[in-house]
Amino acid sequence: MNMSSRETTHSVTHFILLGFSSSPEMQLLYFGLFSAAYILTLMGNTAIVCAVRWDQRLHTPMYIFLGNFSFLEICYVTTTVPNMLANFLSSSKSISFMSCFAQFYFFFSFGCDEGFYLCIMAFDRSLAICRPLHYPRIMTKELYTGLVIFGWSGGFILFVTPVVLVSRLPFCSPNIIDHFICDPVPLMMLSCSEDNTTQLIYSIFNVIFMIGTFLFILCSYALVILAVLRMPSAASKRKAFSTCASHLAVVILFFGSVMMMYISPGSGHPVKMQKFITLFYSVITPLCNPLIYSLRNKKMKAALMKVLGLDNMLIKYK
Repeated sequence: MNMSSRETTHSVTHFILLGFSSSPEMQLLYFGLFSAAYILTLMGNTAIVCAVRWDQRLHTPMYIFLGNFSFLEICYVTTTVPNMLANFLSSSKSISFMSCFAQFYFFFSFGCDEGFYLCIMAFDRSLAICRPLHYPRIMTKELYTGLVIFGWSGGFILFVTPVVLVSRLPFCSPNIIDHFICDPVPLMMLSCSEDNTTQLIYSIFNVIFMIGTFLFILCSYALVILAVLRMPSAASKRKAFSTCASHLAVVILFFGSVMMMYISPGSGHPVKMQKFITLFYSVITPLCNPLIYSLRNKKMKAALMKVLGLDNMLIKYK
């Protein structure tokens, strides 16, 4: 990179996030809708975290992983949604260079961590169903504690390289990002020079991470399905399929949208489509996850009713 391009890199001190361009009335409507979605996401995932923390029956690896996953969802949406809500009420819609890349780093680090946690949860279920007699001996406290730590730290370690690479690109005017978050795809499009090397490295990174984690999850659940089909009891089959169905639903929601968006960042998705896909996996999926995990799980439903105080009300009315 020559001296002029280095100077250009530092000439941009902030970016403008256009978000969802519309009339002031529509901006207020969006603010109301996404505020409600954010509050419901926080409430749903916090309820699961509290249920796992306070109900002794849920102090098992499966629910400990689920509790951490729900807390991760809270962190994930909080990296972007509050800023998006503020922009609905703002006329400038600006974000500083450092804040933009901080959002980029934390949002995608938590996103990677979600992928790792989905792998961990798939591994846990495959081990519990395929090797039920050996499960307590293999899934020790040391192992699941190590998996929890890996699930939280893996994304933060991996995503240092992509963030550094994109942040070192030369940026110049216009500094307008036609998105509601500091997404790497429009950021790379704002670069003064087309850096094919950075795009290639970023694409390879995404392909390896997403395809690798997705295949691991598919293989884990393929083993689960084979084990379930060999079970003699119909009740055992229903219980196993019920547990895995909720996990698979979350996997499909998360990986389906993310793969469509990031495996080929140069594929040229329409801007509106990019925003919708990002909105789906960054806001809608975290909102749906508590419902998916609780509706098909009797223990979790009972624990949530206890946390929310609904069990006493049901007993009282009976």
